[in-house]
Amino acid sequence: MARWIGLGLALALMTLCGVIGWRTMNFGAAKLAPLALSGAQPPAVDAGLVAQHLGEAIRFATIANPDPALQDNSAFEGLQAWMAATYPALHAAAPPQRVNGLALLLRWPGSDPSLAPLLLAAHQDVVPVEAASEAQWRAPAFGGTLFEGAVVGRGAIDDKGSLVAILEAAEGLAKTGFKPKRTVLFAFGADEEVGGRGATAIAALLAARGEKPWFVLDEGMVIVQSHPVTRQPVALIGIAEKGYATLRITARGMPGHSSVPPKDLAVSRLARALIRLERLPLRSGVSDGPAGAMLRALSGQIGVPTRILLANEWLFGPLIEAQLSRDPRAIALMRTTMAPTMLTGSSKDNVLPGAAQALVNFRLHPRDRSDAVLAKARALLRGLQGVELEWAAPPREASPVSAIDSLSYRLLAALAALAGDSAPPAPTLVLAGTDGRAYAEVAQDVYRFAPLRLNDDEIASVHGNDESVRIEELERAVQFYARLMMEASA
Repeated sequence: MARWIGLGLALALMTLCGVIGWRTMNFGAAKLAPLALSGAQPPAVDAGLVAQHLGEAIRFATIANPDPALQDNSAFEGLQAWMAATYPALHAAAPPQRVNGLALLLRWPGSDPSLAPLLLAAHQDVVPVEAASEAQWRAPAFGGTLFEGAVVGRGAIDDKGSLVAILEAAEGLAKTGFKPKRTVLFAFGADEEVGGRGATAIAALLAARGEKPWFVLDEGMVIVQSHPVTRQPVALIGIAEKGYATLRITARGMPGHSSVPPKDLAVSRLARALIRLERLPLRSGVSDGPAGAMLRALSGQIGVPTRILLANEWLFGPLIEAQLSRDPRAIALMRTTMAPTMLTGSSKDNVLPGAAQALVNFRLHPRDRSDAVLAKARALLRGLQGVELEWAAPPREASPVSAIDSLSYRLLAALAALAGDSAPPAPTLVLAGTDGRAYAEVAQDVYRFAPLRLNDDEIASVHGNDESVRIEELERAVQFYARLMMEASA
């Protein structure tokens, strides 16, 4: 009997090893052949002039206000007048239309109306610069200064770099007499940083016209110089973005004087709720969703030990999560995340509040819906006396996941690889929000990619100090957008 048990175990082990080996060998094997580009060459780019123009655009401090009634329009109007004067050929070919006040929609008609249009998106607005941090910049934040081969200023990357590169590419093509076969739409929001109402209004206008873009290309991801898994350059193309929801937890208790505290306080109840919420059962994993698609696309650059783990998540799931949990970016790609961000209680240190509140920010993975997350949170906190849960505002669900087997993605991937000096393209999940999400209902697909090679420090400067983009990257971006418009009409 022992012999048969041993043989059975050996056979089971051999089968297991065979399954692991087969899955590892075939991990990422089903890849589409690269798309052959037409080889059409874009117009020559004067990189110095592009950098000068970006500097000029940065000097318009187009800071969006969350309250439209308090918005100062002067900087936006100045920027738009500058755009019209700087890019006259494009404005003649595609006269701008204002939408929702300050957003712009330009339409460059194509010669073949049967082709769905291409939509290139960027946003005019930028985030403010904290007064306390201004001294830490190597050049004035709104100076648009050329410094050591780069343009420094708020919005250099997010998102006036893309805005100017798109305009430069279109102007260069228009000056040569280029006539697109496929209509090109340019959508320039003015409040992306505070909710994207302009992009939503543009999407509604397109829907009312019955104009369904072939695909939308917005900002969101770049050509990273050191991918966290491969440690090599990768052109990351966002195919979806996370949702956004904020949970309000209210704990109630007996108010009074802190010198005679009762046994159960509102703040204590809130603390217990927050601690318990850390155990919220949210599914994690890399095999499904954009993270899995990214890793399969990069399988050729991933070492064999890591590939064995990733190809066999059904067996090594806990080990994968334990390894990736050291990197917050990896966790964010694999699952819905949550973070307590705001706490309120008493207004005085010797007063017991009758109610204490916490706000917990959730970034929703495409596999999770806000109603399911709220139901799980309520079930987990059931039984805690005096604790109430609700969304602080209507949640924004994760965007739909765009196709990676489409002609549009293959075109973007080919152009991204060219822009990245043969860096492999890979789909991914965008952790923040973009205007792109507004077009999900009207476009066939929405992608998020800016053709800039950025290192970790440059990426960290977005919304931070010393935001800057190298002049050579501006030239690369202009060529990319020009090629995209030409290839879309090939």
